Amino acid sequence: MALLVIASCQLMVVLDITIVNIALPHIQSALDFSTTSLSWVVNAYTLTFGGLLLLGGRTGDILGRRRVFIFGVLLFAFASLLGGFAQNSGQLLGARALQGVGGAIASPTALALISTTFREGPERNRAFGVFAAVSAGGGAIGLLAGGMLVEWLNWRWVLFVNVPIGLLIALATPRFIKESERHPGRFDIAGALTSTAGMVLLVYGFIRAAQEGWRDALTLASFAGAVVVLAAFVMIERRSKQPITPLHMFADRNRAGTYGIMLCLAAAIFGMFFFLTLFVQDVLGFSPLAAGLAFLPVSAVIAVGAGLASRFLPVYGPKPFMVVGAILAAAGLAWLTLTDVHSTYAGSVLGPMLVFSLGMGMEFVSLTLMALSNVPTPETGAASGLLNATQQVGGSLGLSILVTMYGTASTNEANEQIPDFLRQATPAERIRFEQTGQVPKPWSDEILTSGVSAAFIMAAIFTAVAALIALVVIQVRPSDLERLKGGGAGPGPM
Repeated sequence: MALLVIASCQLMVVLDITIVNIALPHIQSALDFSTTSLSWVVNAYTLTFGGLLLLGGRTGDILGRRRVFIFGVLLFAFASLLGGFAQNSGQLLGARALQGVGGAIASPTALALISTTFREGPERNRAFGVFAAVSAGGGAIGLLAGGMLVEWLNWRWVLFVNVPIGLLIALATPRFIKESERHPGRFDIAGALTSTAGMVLLVYGFIRAAQEGWRDALTLASFAGAVVVLAAFVMIERRSKQPITPLHMFADRNRAGTYGIMLCLAAAIFGMFFFLTLFVQDVLGFSPLAAGLAFLPVSAVIAVGAGLASRFLPVYGPKPFMVVGAILAAAGLAWLTLTDVHSTYAGSVLGPMLVFSLGMGMEFVSLTLMALSNVPTPETGAASGLLNATQQVGGSLGLSILVTMYGTASTNEANEQIPDFLRQATPAERIRFEQTGQVPKPWSDEILTSGVSAAFIMAAIFTAVAALIALVVIQVRPSDLERLKGGGAGPGPM
């Protein structure tokens, strides 16, 4: 029951990243977002989530993980309620950012509770397998749930649905989860603020570049500001006695490599869900429910990959699954670059999506175990927070880079399509184009597909880099295999 409560929270937090994705076309028309600015509906959540995860993990270590877990869940539910009632883009983005704060408090605490609730060895391996499968498969489940809610109700219910779920989790937690031991410490507020602000500036720079170009003054200022603020963050962490990001964790090559792999893979999976949901609805003409059903096989295949990894990790170690998983993900994304306006779901989307999903299922179990292997108990919150942070920051940063690729490619395609459209357009279509700047089908399909294909090229490069890191950096020692089998010493000093 403890694992059910913990996994339910993680499902709610992860699911919220993609449950909103399926509603993006409806949110775009209801609140007047452009395609590039629409990514902020995702990034407003993931940036605060990723930027404050480390502070959330530290808060659980200091104040007690169960009480912090409950507070994070309730804050998440309250922010979801606000977002459901949003009347304009600013209100929605503010609510999404507050959701990220709640998720940042609850998620790392949930992962740390697994480390302290289950014994190291097969029992903890199975718990991590469930947690990793939920983390990876929650995205596809969110797409299905989002499709049902948008189709049968409206887009606001993709946010409202979190309220009863959050309340149930908060009520069940005291019954099935024991409070953890408190560890004295300080809150690194300056580190949390500078890391979050630096990532916001960096992501904004990429998205601004997609809209206004790389020579735009505000684009350049955003990148310059990001460099300064992130440099300040590193200096703060080096001088702090209790930093939010313990830099010594990067001294272990396996853990550093794990964080690098997660950064790359998160960028790929965020991009796949974001662009495929637009493609299947806008180009293939799927309804929200049909789009959600189209992604359902992803969850099943991710579960298969996670199950295989959980079963054979004690025998072969995590490295083979890291390498093979990343190669499979790269192959799936490379296959998706071939999509065009004549593509079909069965012929061009389903196959590569399943290959990608099998690889990601293998990856998330391996990465979770490797990141928390040999970590002292007082630092499990920080270690789990850092893993989650790299996932969310990698997703946000990667999505902004992919949006930039999309913007550049779709702009170039639009320059080719618009003259053809104007030659064939009726007077009414010309007037509508002058007012909105949007071209109708089939020209709009060509523009969107060109941009999506370019984004998948970059996503495939991200996963190829992850495979290279896994092959070159990760080293599995005999003691690691003993620990995975339930033998050997427990977590020791770093």
